[in-house]
Amino acid sequence: MLTKISHWMMIAGATLMVGGLLCVPAMIERHLDIELVAVGSGLFALGALAIASGFYLKAQVAQAEVETLAGPKRRMSGGCELCATESPVVRCKMHQLDLCGHCLTKHYDFRSCAYVPVPRSGNPAGRSVKAHSA
Repeated sequence: MLTKISHWMMIAGATLMVGGLLCVPAMIERHLDIELVAVGSGLFALGALAIASGFYLKAQVAQAEVETLAGPKRRMSGGCELCATESPVVRCKMHQLDLCGHCLTKHYDFRSCAYVPVPRSGNPAGRSVKAHSA
């Protein structure tokens, strides 16, 4: 339904743009009548806006279809639980959240929250995980 509306918006916009361009010969015939300049440029701009709105609506419909096909977004495992972009540095014991440094500044409340450092993944001291043969 929305794709049909977007098509009709683009058609109406193209018609308005053509109507705005048709004011140019009438404007030349009347020796640059200022009212026709305003009408022509207004119709052309309104048509361009309608076409752009039709394209925007069509893009929103396509994006919604892609999101339904892709399924729900998955969070980054082991990342910050608020922004899911950076690795966490502290854990809020009150809210049970792993937070990165940027999100910690937004979440920080010294009265109710208690923070502990998040253990780094991997091995400490850079030791090899592989078993050594004797």
